[in-house]
Amino acid sequence: MHLTRFLDPNGVPHFGIDLGDGTANRLSGSPLDGPIKPTGEICAITKRLAPIAPANIYCIGLNYTAHAAESGHAVPEHPCVFMKPTTSLCHPGDPIRIPASSHGPEVDYEAELAIVIGTIARDVDERDAMSHVLGFTCANDVSARWWQKHGGGGQFVRGKSFDTFCPLGPVIVTVGDAEDEVADPGDLRVRSMLNGNVMQDDTTANMMFSVPELISRLSRDTTLLPGTVILTGTPEGVGYARKPPVFLTPGDEITVTIDGIGSLSNPVLMAKS
Repeated sequence: MHLTRFLDPNGVPHFGIDLGDGTANRLSGSPLDGPIKPTGEICAITKRLAPIAPANIYCIGLNYTAHAAESGHAVPEHPCVFMKPTTSLCHPGDPIRIPASSHGPEVDYEAELAIVIGTIARDVDERDAMSHVLGFTCANDVSARWWQKHGGGGQFVRGKSFDTFCPLGPVIVTVGDAEDEVADPGDLRVRSMLNGNVMQDDTTANMMFSVPELISRLSRDTTLLPGTVILTGTPEGVGYARKPPVFLTPGDEITVTIDGIGSLSNPVLMAKS
């Protein structure tokens, strides 16, 4: 099932089951509250919101061999983990804002599969990891490369943390074997397109650390709350590794597409100083 978070014509936010025609079957409460309960009330979707307001945002770096190579890094033995603040959340269609504190054109895109945790997970075995997953969505791990690499000692997290630097959406696709669910997160095509041009195109089959392994490792002695979002890493083709580099500029539109989930598009603007 495709879960959406949206505003109705009165500007009231709801969770719902996306019906694919601009409407949703409103849910009673949040899908994190327990069994999903549709009310039968059909609401018009006037604006899509990020499909979850994350409890925490974990991110994995260098999870594709080719991306590690283009970045000049060795293949990691363990997942490279960092975090984004929840204030970096950006809704589908809302602008990614290039920070006024940027040093030149260095804001980059990273298309990623995102895991949404549905139930508390701690010290989870890989074999049980998927039972804690509500579903999956598209993510863009927007990155200010100057801050990430040179900003006063290499401010890696700072470069990932600016407002609007974590677009999520358009829906959460639940785990399961039905036609409208994700049965195997290890075989999903992930692409990014900048102004209609394909920049990244790969499959999650090439991730070094699988979805169950990431959940298991992150949950060691660490509680993953319901609503935790995990960005699983980006394929090769990011802007800074290109020759010449390609960065986001005002007026651009960047789209992340994952087969079976949908497309997440955001325009690019300059933030006000």
